[in-house]
Amino acid sequence: MSGEERREKLLDMLSSAGKDAVSGAKLSETFAVSRQVIVQDIALLRANGIEILSTNRGYVLRVSDTSLHSRVFKLHHEVNETEEKFNIIVDLGGKVKDVFVYHRVYGVVRGELNIKSRRDVKRFMETIESGSSELLMTVTSNYHYLTVTAESEEILDLILDALMERGFLAELKDYEPVNFWG
Repeated sequence: MSGEERREKLLDMLSSAGKDAVSGAKLSETFAVSRQVIVQDIALLRANGIEILSTNRGYVLRVSDTSLHSRVFKLHHEVNETEEKFNIIVDLGGKVKDVFVYHRVYGVVRGELNIKSRRDVKRFMETIESGSSELLMTVTSNYHYLTVTAESEEILDLILDALMERGFLAELKDYEPVNFWG
């Protein structure tokens, strides 16, 4: 199979997986090539304008859904409260699209999450706890932002209220570039 044929089939696999991530190991095994070849294939597909997200669970084809509403929340909490924060959001019908920090030296540093269920939360927490990586928020004294999507503004308002009630919301500082709450 040529590289072009492999990339076409890889794209079909990602497309048929929908919103579920497909691991690089699975792609490597399916096409009997190294993970490095898969990484290069993904890079070539991206260079051709195909939006493929890299998550901690694998690759996801970005599908634009204009029916979703989105909001950015600035948060501050202890590391051991991370699971609770994610569960609040997914229990109320939100999806955590990404996390980012605004670092005074490095600027915005972002990581895709795509957490939409308690199962995703559990998997994310297991990955963090089992590895040598730390949560992105630790580089900015636990201050961080989450982009959350939901089917309605009302759901985002419920999430805002629950995060506020729990004390997880943080105020914006003067040096921050954007007022995300309007």
